[in-house]
Amino acid sequence: MTFDAGSFRDPSGRVFRHDRRILRAIFDAGVPAYEAARASGVLDRAIARGRLVAAESVDSSLLDQVVPGTRRLLEHPRLDFISYPYEWTFSALRAAAIHHLDFHLELLADGFTLSDATAYNIQFRGCAPVFIDHLSIIPYDEGAAWTGQRQFGMQFLNPLFLWAKRGIAPHAWYRGSVEGIEPEELVKLLGWRDKMSFTVLAHIVGPAMVARRRVVEGLDTKPPRVTSLSKARLVAMLTSLRDYVAGLSLPTEKTVWDDYAGNNSYDEERRAAKHGFVADAVASVQPHLLFDIGCNSGDFSQTALDSGATSVVGFDFDFGALERAFSRFSKSAKPMLPLWLDATNPSPGQGWAGAERQSMDQRADAGMMLGLAVIHHLAIAKNVPLDMAIDWLMGLAPTGVIEFPSKSDPMVQQLLRHRPDIFPDYTEDAFLHHVGQRGAIRRQEHLGETGRLIVAYDKRG
Repeated sequence: MTFDAGSFRDPSGRVFRHDRRILRAIFDAGVPAYEAARASGVLDRAIARGRLVAAESVDSSLLDQVVPGTRRLLEHPRLDFISYPYEWTFSALRAAAIHHLDFHLELLADGFTLSDATAYNIQFRGCAPVFIDHLSIIPYDEGAAWTGQRQFGMQFLNPLFLWAKRGIAPHAWYRGSVEGIEPEELVKLLGWRDKMSFTVLAHIVGPAMVARRRVVEGLDTKPPRVTSLSKARLVAMLTSLRDYVAGLSLPTEKTVWDDYAGNNSYDEERRAAKHGFVADAVASVQPHLLFDIGCNSGDFSQTALDSGATSVVGFDFDFGALERAFSRFSKSAKPMLPLWLDATNPSPGQGWAGAERQSMDQRADAGMMLGLAVIHHLAIAKNVPLDMAIDWLMGLAPTGVIEFPSKSDPMVQQLLRHRPDIFPDYTEDAFLHHVGQRGAIRRQEHLGETGRLIVAYDKRG
């Protein structure tokens, strides 16, 4: 068994991986709260409603394989892909925040609460959020303060506010701090109009003032202030915050590639041929998880799902396109999750010891990869040598489809329009050579007589 490097902070238990199984050990400190929640039926009800990931008790014979002090062992279903808040779209982050608040309100109605408010306790099944930490559910004590208020602000509210009210995607800031955006930093960007909002005053300005006061007074000069908060006030606070978050929306702004699915260099006949090629390739593999690199609004993700892929994780750099994809697959409830990715600077391993949050490569476990309309962005727009771009793409999955637009393609011409052509090795022959060095080319064809080259590769022996 191996520890999940992101679960070490909770003294109540830890998550393990064992033969592709996901296990949660519950230590002495976590037993009373867990047993109370289990006996009350709150866990089963939350699982039935889709709020909480499922869990089953595991045969006690496995306990000896876990660290000493384990008193209970649970097994969770394995999620297809673990994502992080700094990879989510605006709509995904908002959906996760609303899910967290709704779940907290439901728990309070049953006499329980959440011990924290970290966004990392939310994952996605398709575009549907789900809470994953059973040990964060504890009995509610009347008058207890909301201990997760600052954390909710840093990891949910503050990034959403920055995005909705300032039009600034928070990913670089969020990823750089991992724990989110501190209110004492965000408050520097607020104008007087912002501070007229009760929610902003209560959850951004207020926590920022408290943090500054602690710095001025010194951490050890006075005992911490303990504020009693009735359940009715806590429910009112969470409900008001939920309404505020639900009302946030992105400013209307056109992005570069948000309409690429309908505005590109190939006609309906070539588009149909491309869909047919992808459908055949996916049908021959039937992957459990497929990565769609450069997914845009998800047209080919849908084709992959229709052709036998069990689930899809789509990646793109364009927030407008990702919002369209999230809206599309939220409505259809199909198992596709669109995530933000800068392919030249993907999410690294970070946090404690550089391992608390895993890099994209460490989390990659796809059976197939689609790299459509992406290789020219890496090789031409980002100056990544062609062999290195192919190496990265093919390293994501043992099978896949890669599309190669030649220099005569209008989209490549657009990339070369304001710069000299310093890419003599960007040719179809070089492309085929590099793919063939790394795997077998199972099929290749041009989309039309002079259209883009598309290949299906297989590295499985």
